[in-house]
Amino acid sequence: MKCFIHADLDAFYASVEQLDNEQYRGKPVIVGGLPEDRRAVVSTASYEARKYGVHAAMPMARAYELCPDAVFLRGDMARYKEKSREVMGIFSRFTPDVRQISIDEAFLDITGTERLFGPPSVLARKLKRAVHEQTGLTVSVGSASNRYVAKIASGMSKPDGFFVVENGAEEDFMRSLPVSKIWGAGGKAQGLFKLHGLKTCTDIHKLEEQTLCAVFGKAFGAFLYRAVRGKSAVFDAARVSHSISAERTFEFDMYDEFMIETELMRICGDLMRRLLDGQLQSRTFAVKIRYNDFSTESAQETAAYPIGDMNDLFERVCSLFRRKRKYGRGIRLIGAGLMNLEPYCPVNELFSFEDERKKKLERCIHEINKKFPKASVKKARLI
Repeated sequence: MKCFIHADLDAFYASVEQLDNEQYRGKPVIVGGLPEDRRAVVSTASYEARKYGVHAAMPMARAYELCPDAVFLRGDMARYKEKSREVMGIFSRFTPDVRQISIDEAFLDITGTERLFGPPSVLARKLKRAVHEQTGLTVSVGSASNRYVAKIASGMSKPDGFFVVENGAEEDFMRSLPVSKIWGAGGKAQGLFKLHGLKTCTDIHKLEEQTLCAVFGKAFGAFLYRAVRGKSAVFDAARVSHSISAERTFEFDMYDEFMIETELMRICGDLMRRLLDGQLQSRTFAVKIRYNDFSTESAQETAAYPIGDMNDLFERVCSLFRRKRKYGRGIRLIGAGLMNLEPYCPVNELFSFEDERKKKLERCIHEINKKFPKASVKKARLI
């Protein structure tokens, strides 16, 4: 039986700032800009700030109104990426199959690791302890038989939480939730739920798939039918198209490099999740930039090997964006995409020349041999 963990670092940017600056600990911390930055928005708010109603994507001016005594910071992406790599390295000690979908979250396939680390509940506690002891950060973990349910489970008891959905209990778990918990149902979908009087997943569960498709469209209706039954659910046209893309429109002309690249990182996380869900891979990536005069330009490149993970994609997209961007001009929309999609091939990925993946595999083998000297696990070679 398959078993997955979704690990989500708690209030990541703000937590790193509190870790590095003792004077910020226990205080509300808001990352994304300063109060005088009129067009800035909140990237991350510490849990102390969230008590005042501050949340991600909120205009910084509004955050200041709600919590004027908070510590406001513009952020340090280089430092956040450094801590992210540190955490992902810890994850890879527990399984070689770590799929990072954002700077602060990843899926871990822990199927078959019981003899090494114990059942999922034991492994999760070991993982949480390792992250905290070695990085000073806390991580919330959800465990289930598929990634979709594991993702939702990780948010059930934040911060520093742990929630297991037992095998066979996925459908009951989903039916117990409000529609706001459906991963993949954004603001527009929530508006439709409200319009049709759908408040809980049970309300959606009562509807036939044909009815859901008639109301919400074929693709989203089929997605909802599977999601509320606790099954692996994908709402994506990637399987029937050759590309996927995502974009963000800013409320104001955006000049701040940190905020623009933060949005690019979120977009890359979305793209990697969709690749993961669709069991796809890609070597071709693109960026789209729309300026304040509504002129739009785009560029794309093709890598020698398939994109390895979210960090790999972000570094490539960000590099392309920096080379393409016309500095001094406000940006109204930023986007990224992946083209020439093809079925995911783990052999190509495992034996590619990506140094980071080699390091992950080496670490995993080292840990197994250290715990079980007689196992003598070695890498295979291609014939």
